[in-house]
Amino acid sequence: MSSISRLPLLTESISPVTEPIDLSIPVHPQMLHWGRRPTYEMVEVIDETSPSEVSRWLIGAHTGTHVDAPSHFVKGGTTVDRLPLDHTVGPARVLDLRHVEKEITADDLIAAGAAGARRVLFKTRNSTDALTRTEKSPTWVGLGPSGAQWLVDNGVVFAANDYMTMEAPDHTETWPTHVILCTAGVVILENANLAHAEAGDYYLVCLPIPFEGREAAPAPSVLLPLPA
Repeated sequence: MSSISRLPLLTESISPVTEPIDLSIPVHPQMLHWGRRPTYEMVEVIDETSPSEVSRWLIGAHTGTHVDAPSHFVKGGTTVDRLPLDHTVGPARVLDLRHVEKEITADDLIAAGAAGARRVLFKTRNSTDALTRTEKSPTWVGLGPSGAQWLVDNGVVFAANDYMTMEAPDHTETWPTHVILCTAGVVILENANLAHAEAGDYYLVCLPIPFEGREAAPAPSVLLPLPA
């Protein structure tokens, strides 16, 4: 069966946009990054002896807009190259959570209209604040454990946040949100730029680089309008 034939069908919902929205943040040596930043070297440059440019990059699997696969926190869990396409491609809902100060709870998700969605993206104040910095922010908005458990209990298969971690600031020692989501097989997208995405329903295309056997990978992602 081809990859295209595995894609879920479009729904008949109305999208709030008419043009694609690119969720990916640029990758460069000074970018916001958890740990070592990416570096590159030029292998070839255009000059009298070479007609083309070629660069070689050293990046981590969690660079830029990237997906965390279940194996990130679950030994023997699904790796990024084996994620089901129907988890990362299909109808999705952007939730307006810009009022949340630090930790998204189950009640926040319900109030924002998450019920019934299989793929959710959290638009928070990060998109215009913490995500725009080149250094780690002293505070950001993440998904709390109660929110993570609500997603699992309600059949969500994909969740995205607009910062370099899905975890809320108070939980980055034991990582309960990651553990809950990864154990249930929920795909996590981090560093999704949602500054230009209004709350509502879209068609998501998220295609992680298939690093064989690995726990994460950069994942170019776009939101497309749903057909009227």
